[in-house]
Amino acid sequence: MAMLEVKDLEVNYGMIKAIKGVSFEVNEGEVISLIGANGAGKTTTLHAVSGLINKAGGSVTFEGKDITRVPAHKIVYMGMSHVPEGRRIFAQLTVLENLKLGAYTRKDKNELSETLKKVYASFPRLEERKNQLAGTLSGGEQQMLAMGRALMAHPKLILMDEPSMGLSPIFVEEIFNIIKEISASGTTVLLVEQNAKKALSISDRAYVLETGKITLSGEAKTLMNDESVKKAYLGE
Repeated sequence: MAMLEVKDLEVNYGMIKAIKGVSFEVNEGEVISLIGANGAGKTTTLHAVSGLINKAGGSVTFEGKDITRVPAHKIVYMGMSHVPEGRRIFAQLTVLENLKLGAYTRKDKNELSETLKKVYASFPRLEERKNQLAGTLSGGEQQMLAMGRALMAHPKLILMDEPSMGLSPIFVEEIFNIIKEISASGTTVLLVEQNAKKALSISDRAYVLETGKITLSGEAKTLMNDESVKKAYLGE
């Protein structure tokens, strides 16, 4: 049984059908990418999966439980975290306060401090800047904070929306290395990413989304060598 199963998902914005019957699955331990052009429906799909927007049709199942109508905050309790596009950190709070907010579902204080140590081990810069206001961090550091905050909930599945957007090549490299580390530590990853080449290079499988529909899916290595994918998304 897949950890996450999305079947015939539909999302409407008024009269516009944004997602038109999308189906995919994520197995435990995988890194799965959704790739596609701007406006293809990638972010909308993630929002629908994590309960941030209503679905017009279809179903979402997480660890065998139907979460189609479950609100977002309860989905976090079930073990799914979402790193949103644009980071959405709390600019007027410190780095540490942002991280603690990510752990609002956790009650065990000792366990919490262990998780914080692990997050600092993955993101040493956050520990160096723990008392700094989050809004004063660089773009790359804010992205690390958004990821660290999501990890504080100790998720089984983490959804990441455009983690490399607007970052310098050095930070992009660093962010993708951290995603690989997150995966290696046992957290399953569903990744939406404009940088298709980078996304495919760290993924097990991938789905190509075009105007609200999945048009192609398969092993990431296979898709990297697919001529239509190369032409449309890899700049080759």
